[in-house]
Amino acid sequence: MRHMVASMTFDLLLLLSGFALATVITPGPNNLMLMASGANFGFRRTVPHMLGITLGFPCMIVLVGLGVMRLFDVWPPAYVILKVLSVLYLLYLAWKIANAAPPKEAQAGGRPLSFLQSAAFQWVNPKAWSMALSAITLYAASRDLAAVLWVAGVYVVVSVVSTTSWTVLGQQMRRFLNSPTRLRVFNRVMAALLVATLILVLRQPPA
Repeated sequence: MRHMVASMTFDLLLLLSGFALATVITPGPNNLMLMASGANFGFRRTVPHMLGITLGFPCMIVLVGLGVMRLFDVWPPAYVILKVLSVLYLLYLAWKIANAAPPKEAQAGGRPLSFLQSAAFQWVNPKAWSMALSAITLYAASRDLAAVLWVAGVYVVVSVVSTTSWTVLGQQMRRFLNSPTRLRVFNRVMAALLVATLILVLRQPPA
């Protein structure tokens, strides 16, 4: 298995691509936030947010695969600290989404997540941790550089598809959110769904 991962055969690459696409395209904090950003700020202003996910998560995979995973074994309280940070930051982001201004006001004063903010968010995103740990365990069990880079590279490609799809979905919903009341309801629903993802933080054990 380790030899196959290191060489990354075509069949294994297809399996990895399917796994990666399935994990990134399903609803989670990143996608819910992209949809909300697309609805509130439009596609162009959400591009830095999209790039932060597309490049930030694969970078996380590389660092986790090459050593961060061992931190949980050496110092278990690190996982508890991660959970606390994840809960606090997701609650803060949910509050921002719930109280987002209407599109015209948002264009004037509101700001979507920047590239660095989005990339940094991956480290407190419970779904990102689950994805990274699972992908490395299944497709880069040897944790050698070549295998980890293959996994990260595949996630760059599928993340382009996912981030674009969710942002466009949010942007297209703007035509149905042309009243402050509808937009307020939409944002609060998005905020509630984001808070609901905290279940993952509280239930996901360290790998």
